[in-house]
Amino acid sequence: MRTGAAQEPEKLDEVRVIGHYENAVGTSDAASQGYITPELIEARPMLRPGEVLEYVPGVIITQHSGDGKANQYFLRGFNLDHGTDFRTEVDHMPVNMPTHAHGQGYSDLNFLIPELISRIAYKKGPYFADEGDFSSAGAADISYYTKLPQGIGAMSAGGNGYVRAMAANSSNAGPGTLLYGLELFHNDGPWDNPADYRKVNGVMRFSQGTNADGYSLSIMAYQGKWNATDQIPQRAVDQGLVSRFGAIDPSDAGQTSRYSVSLDRHKVLDNGGVFHMDAYVIKYRLKLFSNFTFFLDDPVNGDQFEQFDDRWVFGVTPSWIFTDKWGGHVATNKFGADVRRDNIDLALNRTLERQPLSTTRSDYVQQTGVGLYYENTFQWTDTLRSVAGIRQDYYYANVTSNLNENSGTTNAHITSPKLSLIFGPFTKTEYFLNYGQGFHSNDARGTTITVDPSTGAAADKVPALVKTKGEEIGIRTEAIPKLQSSLSLWRLTSASELVFVGDAGTTEASRPSLRRGIEWSNRYIPKPWLLVDLDLSASRAQFTDDNPAGNYIPGSIDRVASFGVTAKDLGPWSGSMFMRYFGPRPLTEDNSVRSSSSLLWSARASYKVDTRTQINLDILNLFDRKANDIEYYYASQLRTEAAPVNDIHFHPAEPRTFRVSLVTHF
Repeated sequence: MRTGAAQEPEKLDEVRVIGHYENAVGTSDAASQGYITPELIEARPMLRPGEVLEYVPGVIITQHSGDGKANQYFLRGFNLDHGTDFRTEVDHMPVNMPTHAHGQGYSDLNFLIPELISRIAYKKGPYFADEGDFSSAGAADISYYTKLPQGIGAMSAGGNGYVRAMAANSSNAGPGTLLYGLELFHNDGPWDNPADYRKVNGVMRFSQGTNADGYSLSIMAYQGKWNATDQIPQRAVDQGLVSRFGAIDPSDAGQTSRYSVSLDRHKVLDNGGVFHMDAYVIKYRLKLFSNFTFFLDDPVNGDQFEQFDDRWVFGVTPSWIFTDKWGGHVATNKFGADVRRDNIDLALNRTLERQPLSTTRSDYVQQTGVGLYYENTFQWTDTLRSVAGIRQDYYYANVTSNLNENSGTTNAHITSPKLSLIFGPFTKTEYFLNYGQGFHSNDARGTTITVDPSTGAAADKVPALVKTKGEEIGIRTEAIPKLQSSLSLWRLTSASELVFVGDAGTTEASRPSLRRGIEWSNRYIPKPWLLVDLDLSASRAQFTDDNPAGNYIPGSIDRVASFGVTAKDLGPWSGSMFMRYFGPRPLTEDNSVRSSSSLLWSARASYKVDTRTQINLDILNLFDRKANDIEYYYASQLRTEAAPVNDIHFHPAEPRTFRVSLVTHF
C-alpha cells in the first residue's frame, strides 16, 4: 500500500487476500497500478521465467531468439524491444542495462526463481517520482521472500529435453533468518538445432529484524549458455529450405552470467519517519552471436556478428519518508535519490561460426546516472488526496572508442514533474487523474558518435535524455460484490525515438510519437475456490511529424486480451486455464505489411498426494496453435539469392508442450 493512502471515510469490507492481485480500493495512486500475489505465480504454468511480467495487465512477453536471451516486451503501444521504456527491478536492484551491447535497456530475467517471488508491484505511465530511467511505459518491482512460508523442492520434466530441479528453504540462523534457493535447468526446445540451454541459478539471503526495522543481505548468481534459433524469413520456409523450427545460421548462440550482492536496510526513525536504503554491486557478462540478414552484407562469410558486454554496476537508492500535519491535514513527504554507475567493456565483432573475422567497434564506457526526487501526498479532505512530485536526473558518460572520432563525454539533465489526484472512495469507488513527465536515456555511444564504424560515413549523434509526457484518467471500483474492476484511458508522447542500434554499432533515426489507449482489468472471486481474471487493452501508436513514408510505428502493439480461471481445493484437485491474445501489428510505417495475431491457451492440473506433496501437469499452447512469437519485416539475403529480398521474418511460438512436476514442501 502506498504510504500516502489515508484512512478511508467509509469502512470498506474486509478483504482476505485469496486472489491473484492486491488491487483493492485505497491501495494505489492510479487505476493502472497494482500488485501481483504469489498465488497467481503458483497457479499458472509458464514457458519462461520472464513471463511473470505477463501477469501485469496489458503486457506481452515473447522471444525472437534462444531462450537464454532477454525476452521481447510489449505494452501500451510499444514494442519495448528487450526492455526499453519498461523499468524492471528484482529486490530493488535494476535489471535494465543502459548502453548494452545488444539493445538499450536490455532486461534479462532468466535469473528469476519464480518460487521465491513474494510480490510484484507494477506501475504504468510516468506518474511516479521514484521511477526514473526506462519507466515511461511502466515499471515492475519483483520482490523475493526474506522467509519462506515453508521449504519447497521441485523436479520437473517434459518434452524436448526439458528438465528442471529446484530447492529452496529458510531457517533461523543466529539472530536472523537464512534463505537459500538453487535451480538447475536444461531445455532443447522444439528447434531443429537443439537449444541445449543450460543454466545454474542460486540465491542466498540473510535477514534480521522486521519489515519496519531491519536489513537483508543477499547474494545472487546465474550462468546460462545456449544455441540460438533466431527469426527466419517466411520465403525460406515456403521454399522448403528450412522448417518453421529451423535456423538459417545454426551457429548462432549465447552465454551470459550475472552475479550480485545487495543490502536492503530499513529503519524507523525516532521522529516516526522511515529510512530505507538499497545498495548493490552487479557483475554482468554477455557474449551473443546473431545473424539476422544472413548473406546480405557478406555473400562469402555471412553476416554473423558477436556482441560482447562485460560490466560492473554499482548503485545506492536511499529514501526518507515522514508524515506531518499541514493546516490540520495529513501530509506525507518522501525524499529520495537513485545513484548508479556502470563501467562497461563493449565490442561488436564480425564472426563466422562464432570465430572472429574483424572488429566493427570496441568501447569502454563509464556511465553515471543520478536522480533526486521529492514526493508529497496531501489529504485535502476525506475524499480527496493529491500526490505531487518532482524529479531531477543527471546523466554523465565518458566513451573511449577504438575510433577516436567516436570517443567523447556527454553531460545532460532533465526535470520531470508529476501530479496525481485521487477522489473517493464513494460507494467503494475511486477516481484518478494522473499527469507526469518522464524520460528515457539513449546509448552513451550514440551520444558521442560522429563516424559510422561500418561504412566510415558521417553519423548523427542522439540526445542523451529524451522527454516523455503522459496523462491518464481512471476509475477503480468494488461496487459489485466480489469484483474488483479498473478502467483507464491514457496518453503518452515522446519527443523522439532516436535509438542507437547495437546490431550495427551506429545510430538509427526515428521520429516523435504519440500513443494512446484504454485498459480494462477485472478480478472476480465468486466463490473462495474460484478465481477469474480478465484484462482487455487497446492502443494506437503513431509518429506525429507526418512523414510521407507513413505514420505507423512498426511493431507497435495494438490489442491485447488475457483471461484466466482458477479452481482450487476441489478435494485433492486444483486447476487453471489461461488465454493470451496478441493482436496484429503494423510492420511498416505505411501499414502495408502487418503481422498475424496469436491466441494461445495454457492449462495446469494439480493433484495433492498428501499435505506436503503435489503433482502438476502443465500443457503449454494447449490447442497446438500454429502461431508466431514475433514478426519483423526487413531485407535479407539467403545464400541462394543474388540480391536482397524484403520479407517477413518470424520466430514461431512453441508447439503444444507437456511438463510434469513433483512438488514437495518441507
